[in-house]
Amino acid sequence: MARDTTDSTPLTSTAELAAYLAKGCKPESDFRIGTEHEKFAFFRADNSPVPYFGDRSISALLKGMQAKLGWEPILDGDNIIGLGEQSGMGAISIEPGGQFELSGAPLETLHQTCRESNQHLAVLRDIAEPMGIRFLGIGGSPKWTLAETPRMPKSRYDIMTRYMPKVGRHGLDMMYRTCTIQVNLDFSSEADMARKMKLSLKLQSLATALFASSPFTEGKPNGLQSWRGEIWRDTDNARSGLLPKALGDGFTFEDYVEWALDVPMYFIVRDGRYHDCTHVTFRQFMNGALKGEVTDWEPNMGDWTNHLSTLFPDVRLKRYLEMRGADGGPWRRICALPAFWVGLLYDEGAMAAAEDVTESWSFEQVQALRDAVPVEGLHAAIAGRPLMDLAREIVKISAEGLRQRARLNGEGQDESIFLQPLEEILAKKRVLAEELLALYNGRWNGSVDPVFDEYQY
Repeated sequence: MARDTTDSTPLTSTAELAAYLAKGCKPESDFRIGTEHEKFAFFRADNSPVPYFGDRSISALLKGMQAKLGWEPILDGDNIIGLGEQSGMGAISIEPGGQFELSGAPLETLHQTCRESNQHLAVLRDIAEPMGIRFLGIGGSPKWTLAETPRMPKSRYDIMTRYMPKVGRHGLDMMYRTCTIQVNLDFSSEADMARKMKLSLKLQSLATALFASSPFTEGKPNGLQSWRGEIWRDTDNARSGLLPKALGDGFTFEDYVEWALDVPMYFIVRDGRYHDCTHVTFRQFMNGALKGEVTDWEPNMGDWTNHLSTLFPDVRLKRYLEMRGADGGPWRRICALPAFWVGLLYDEGAMAAAEDVTESWSFEQVQALRDAVPVEGLHAAIAGRPLMDLAREIVKISAEGLRQRARLNGEGQDESIFLQPLEEILAKKRVLAEELLALYNGRWNGSVDPVFDEYQY
């Protein structure tokens, strides 16, 4: 997230929190696609990470992008931590370990999404190349230890860094050593939100398996296909994972609010200063728990919006739905991930077909799949069915959904062309993580360094 929200509108009841989410409902004609993608910045001379400060640095990249794009700088104290397009059509931010992220504009078609990502990468390369900096597109840092990984001077990250070791084994790895591709999608009503939430929660582990690309840690194979997926199994389970109620019937905005209210907070912002609030839940905050600790202790809408951004379920609800299961990957996958979900969730026939496939799955089965996929990938199974077979059926359904959308490019091609990377995986029966391991054990001669050359942006 590039910028934390400031909105001093007072909060007086939990009903206002659900009403805030409900304002995300919009007609299908206004549905948009918002794609986010992260990548690791490294120096091509020695594959070392890029620090925040200096002439060749993350801050220099941000300043170069600001000069090139004319976007508004986002500051934390005196430090530039991101850029925002003035009309709200996109933002650039940095993750805790310097992972460089584009949060794309809400766009109508996947053709526009792919063009946006390519333009972003082209501009970024122009800025980075004279500094000797390039970018790696996979899901987990393949070489650097936590100690070697730089830390960005961002106040919310300082609070998270202190808090994470108290609530899980892998929180710092999540913050500093993972990258993802995400897509944000709209809903038309509370019922439509619930339907999309249920289906996408069930299929999120399939996305993890298809996009698995993090088989290395600190220069060695880690025994996993998605290290990132494994990390999320023990990061902070109070705010991440599956939402049991959402896998049932009749899930509501209020249900999500009731869950979110009992998740510990990270912070509130007052007069530009971040206050550590990890000792209270938002419900306790609403009940006056910070009275006497901070001068302006009463909750406001900005606090709620920021709290929503610190929740990490596999599918996150804001005024849209965020698909959060996939590892980062090479540039073609930046288009493939949103294509996968748009095909399933933005066409009625495709959504109904996918629901038929997943209807009988219980919470326990979905959880068991989530636990198995980081190690087994597409070799896992659910309800006795091999995930590879399921993947073929679901990708086929997504492709048909994209064809039915009939959004064509200048050559008359529909959006299903962006599923080609997934179709190649299914044809070869091997995900990127397995390809990387084969290279490590073969042509790379037991070294991870070639990944920086062969999978860079």
